[in-house]
Amino acid sequence: MTKPMGQDVTVTITNWNGQHYLQPCIAAVQTQTVTPARVIVVDNASTDGSVEYLVDQHPDVEVLQLDSNDGPSAARNAGLEAAQTRYVLSIDNDAMLEPNCLEELLKGLADDVAIVQPRALFDADPTLIHYDGADMHYAGIMTLRNFYRPVSEASDKYSDLGAAISVALLLDRDKCLEVGAYDKRHFILFEDHDFSYRVRMRGYRIIHAPKARLLHREGTAGISFREKGQYTPQRVFLHSRNRWIVLTKCAAASTLVLGLPGILLYEGAYFFFALKNGSTLAWISGKLAWLKLLPELWAERRVIQKSRRVSDRQLLTADPLTVSPLIERKGMIPKLQRGLDRVLSALW
Repeated sequence: MTKPMGQDVTVTITNWNGQHYLQPCIAAVQTQTVTPARVIVVDNASTDGSVEYLVDQHPDVEVLQLDSNDGPSAARNAGLEAAQTRYVLSIDNDAMLEPNCLEELLKGLADDVAIVQPRALFDADPTLIHYDGADMHYAGIMTLRNFYRPVSEASDKYSDLGAAISVALLLDRDKCLEVGAYDKRHFILFEDHDFSYRVRMRGYRIIHAPKARLLHREGTAGISFREKGQYTPQRVFLHSRNRWIVLTKCAAASTLVLGLPGILLYEGAYFFFALKNGSTLAWISGKLAWLKLLPELWAERRVIQKSRRVSDRQLLTADPLTVSPLIERKGMIPKLQRGLDRVLSALW
């Protein structure tokens, strides 16, 4: 393939009530060693003065103002549609790119690559990796690579990934639109899993570029589970619903049948967590919301599965589950988790 340059890339920044994030995010984009063709902020109907701030302080940045907040998935799709370049660097407002991030991401492109994933470091502690992408577990979740691992212990070699994390991704626009981009019904959470699944089952690759780095800040209030360790009922609802959206649409029939014991075992473990967290109603609401979507999901499933070129045996794993160190893990909890991992692996 012809080596892509800065003029082949549009940067899109997804924003919702994130005025306090925008200055460092935009500054990091504008100081890249490779200059993108355009920078577009896609605003999800912010009410905190974000748009006014952009118009006043960053007249050189384009603003695409959406009428309602339908979540980052819808905003990312709007950015993909608005971009006219072959490649789109899609980032969230709480990502601050290191100066050579785009340059290193471009090195990961090839004819069969749809997505290139940078290395995300914690802004609060840049010596720790937040994630290096992910893999797809047959139970319908993602397992993060190098989660909370010291940078000094991780490889700097480019490699293939099982799945991408959507905070910052270099996207081949044509390939991503071909597979349908993000499913906005997720709103947030599992949207990158769904997207990655469809990309990879179509035969396209996801590449990790570890020398392309960013600092990841605090995220979205009420959703992100990072700095303060608050696992909210809204997150439980989204997890309960969205995981089954992914399984319904994307998992092969053989995965749903042969993997059902493990899928249900994980569901039981998550229900126990929701119960312990005081979020049982949120878990139930998530399941009811999924059931309402089931007819349309089943119709979409037929189309998606017909486009499959790669089997689930090649796409899915039974790796140990990713558990944040912010979750209380005392007494029997660590032993139960290790036992769950062993049983899930054996069932697969």
